[in-house]
Amino acid sequence: MNAPVSPVLELFHRIADPPSATARRFVTDHALEDRVRFRNLTYAEVEADWRERGGHTSPALWDGTRLHQGAEAVVARLLAVVNLGRDDS
Repeated sequence: MNAPVSPVLELFHRIADPPSATARRFVTDHALEDRVRFRNLTYAEVEADWRERGGHTSPALWDGTRLHQGAEAVVARLLAVVNLGRDDS
């Protein structure tokens, strides 16, 4: 029997952008690397995916339904992931 696969969140970010660094740091500080896929907006195909989802601000987090834009919104959504993880134990 296979374990259920956790949905992967996509973090659209820019390396030199301080708000993006805040979002990336939250991911690593809370050990969410297995749940969050980093997508660097330097690459044309990544930027196209981001824009297709309505992207206009970085960082942005795609949760499969909604694009959360800006560091504050991204961290708030990731905090929900962290809190839900605690509730499951």
